[in-house]
Amino acid sequence: MSTEWEGVESKKPLLAAVNNRASSVWVVVASTAVAVAGSFVFGISVGYSSPSQEGIMRDLHLSLAEYSVFGSILTIGAMLGAIVSGTIADRVGRRCAMAISDVFCILGYLLIVFSKNSVWLDLGRLSIGCGIGLLSYVVPVYISEITPKNLRGRFAAVNQLMICCGASLAYALGTCITWRTLAIVGVIPCLLQLVGLLVIPESPRWLAKIGHSGALEEALQMLRGKETDISEEAADIKDFTEQLQHLPQSKMLDLFQKDYIHAVTVGVGLMVLQQFGGVNAICFYASEIFVSAGFSSGNTGMLAMVAVQIPMTALGVLLLDKAGRRPLLMVSAAGTCLGCLLVGLSFLSKEHHWANNLNVALALTGILIFSGSFSLGMGGIPWVIMSEIFPIHMKGSAGSLVTLVSWLGSWIVSYAFNFLLLWSSYGTFFMFASICGLTVVFVERLVPETKGRTLEEIQASMNSSLTPVSSGINRAA
Repeated sequence: MSTEWEGVESKKPLLAAVNNRASSVWVVVASTAVAVAGSFVFGISVGYSSPSQEGIMRDLHLSLAEYSVFGSILTIGAMLGAIVSGTIADRVGRRCAMAISDVFCILGYLLIVFSKNSVWLDLGRLSIGCGIGLLSYVVPVYISEITPKNLRGRFAAVNQLMICCGASLAYALGTCITWRTLAIVGVIPCLLQLVGLLVIPESPRWLAKIGHSGALEEALQMLRGKETDISEEAADIKDFTEQLQHLPQSKMLDLFQKDYIHAVTVGVGLMVLQQFGGVNAICFYASEIFVSAGFSSGNTGMLAMVAVQIPMTALGVLLLDKAGRRPLLMVSAAGTCLGCLLVGLSFLSKEHHWANNLNVALALTGILIFSGSFSLGMGGIPWVIMSEIFPIHMKGSAGSLVTLVSWLGSWIVSYAFNFLLLWSSYGTFFMFASICGLTVVFVERLVPETKGRTLEEIQASMNSSLTPVSSGINRAA
């Protein structure tokens, strides 16, 4: 038996092995494409409020305070969605969970399209938030559970790439179409995902969890290719899942027991450091930062920032299964630290009336370095690792906790950022730089390398009550 995806017996013709591998690649690619349509919705939803602000405030006669509620209530909805995300995904499956999130997002966008006042707007935005809170958990989990170990990181990182693409599309289209039309655009990927969910396979590991052995083998065969011998991989998944069944179903408080504390520390810690490193402050207020640093308009800097994000995210996708998670995380965190330092220096320069050109150069360079570095690793890899380290019997409660922490951190930083700027503009970014520097140390000391390992191997290595199953565990996951 060969490793990775293969599983085709060596005596079979080479061309047959290549054709079988290619057919299985396309099934995984198609399944991932359907899943990340949800990530695209996520991006459009996050990017919607910025280009729509002027039109919505004018057409519906909203005050700035009313529009601020509309913009921020998305995060409240996402926290609500995060709380139930693990439970829903465990109860109804990964595909149905994505379908439920699509329904929430479609309902929300339709409420915005037909809104006559701020109440409709806020209800629509809240509904979209619930949908993307659920999507932010289930999409990376589904991708990690269907892909082979040698490609799992690369495929899971496409989640972040599509979020960037969705946000960029919202920014671009928002400059040339009305806010109601932009809301209709947000419905399209939801409908495409709903159709795609009818044909892609369910997660084999979730099927094993609920005891559907026949369906597990059918889904795994579809994902690995018709001619692939999946018996050992299916046996590994079943054996490991049966081992987990003897353990009690974990509740939120159980996550802090000795057996799980390493995985929870890594998952929660990465999300806390990701959010408190200042990403949402820079993304949500980039235009304001550029103007404060001396730009005549924030548009130039915003366009430059978007132009950096997508190619750097794509580079991270390509490198993830070659360089590994830990090196990319540490390089990314170090880059965000440098970016925050430069932005902090630009505000310090402005406050002490140093050369104005220096302020502008430092601000632009710092934000571009931060955006590029964050897109390379810290944006997507914490979600990849979250989807890999938790055993399936605790994945629901642990995933809900990690996703909730991420959205709560996002809300705290977004809310507090303007107050922090009033306290000390340069001090705020020096604080963010310190947190980014701490991230490098955290990754070096606590985060395991998951590249090239099956989910069962990773989870057993982080949980003292679990042991790896038979020799077949080193095969494709």
